[in-house]
Amino acid sequence: MDPAATPRPRARDLGIVVGPVPTGPLNALTDVPGVRVGHATVRSRPGVHSGVTAVVPDGVRPGAPVPAGLFTGNGYGKLIGSTQLAELGELETPVLLTSTLSAFRAADALVGWVLEQPGCEGVLSLNPVVGECNDGFLSDIRSRPVREEHVRAALDGASAGPVGEGCAGAGTGTVALGFKAGIGTSSRTPEVADRRFTVGALVQANFGGTLRVLGRTLTPGAPGPEGAGPPAETGSCMIVVATDAPLDARQLTRVARRAVFALARTGAAYSHGSGDYAVAFTTTRPGIAPPLADAGLSPLFEAVLDAVEEAVLNSLLAATTTTGYAGRTVPALPADRLTGASPDR
Repeated sequence: MDPAATPRPRARDLGIVVGPVPTGPLNALTDVPGVRVGHATVRSRPGVHSGVTAVVPDGVRPGAPVPAGLFTGNGYGKLIGSTQLAELGELETPVLLTSTLSAFRAADALVGWVLEQPGCEGVLSLNPVVGECNDGFLSDIRSRPVREEHVRAALDGASAGPVGEGCAGAGTGTVALGFKAGIGTSSRTPEVADRRFTVGALVQANFGGTLRVLGRTLTPGAPGPEGAGPPAETGSCMIVVATDAPLDARQLTRVARRAVFALARTGAAYSHGSGDYAVAFTTTRPGIAPPLADAGLSPLFEAVLDAVEEAVLNSLLAATTTTGYAGRTVPALPADRLTGASPDR
């Protein structure tokens, strides 16, 4: 059996609870109503460990965008579609995450998929949003293994159910904080202005630094015979945040900023070669309800910080030890090393 299919504990299974705000029922991005997630994993052992992940807001298309914001913590990366998203404050396609050199093929495939959707028969221009992390330490990145059929599989297979974590989709070959990482997700249900909302985060974790779990530092230890992992100054993290709270684009940019800030809690180095980006969107379209008052957003900001921190931990805990390109091996984070971490900050 594929070790990636063997269930591993999530942070909460180990008693690691980040923050006081309750999660949604799945503790995932898909707890936000109207948001689906799909993966296509591309693996050809020993050299290819890659894939694509799709975040699909229901009904999003050119002419029917959702409000969105963007924050770039460090711009050493390729986030296709970022300038128009920031300029207009709108997301008009699903968000794809993939491998660096496959991002451009993924964007073209996304354009083709969107043009075929109902209501897009007359579309002459659209803004595909595709983020990436470099999985070249464990995968033959130059082969550009992610192709149109993989993108379409992730988009067409997107569901509102549990989200695959760790070595799945765009996280198949990624490494973070010295351990095998991947996709991670979490959610919170904060109360804002006497109303309960849902906010969810999904991360593609591939960044350097020293792991901290509730303030406790954990390192992989001495490198094995296969050598050390990728240099600490390389790597990136792509974060997607969704909510059903009525927010405008400016407020969603504030939300995205907190999502990148949250990486510091996990030990992120924010190094020269790290591309750290967050895209935040709401499923509540303009006109349905007025935007929340800025002065009341602090509970939502705290929920985002907690959800991103837990999503990173889940990305590490779900991943499995992987041997990939050129025989390089990156170890999984041993769950038993976390059971002594105190839940108190």
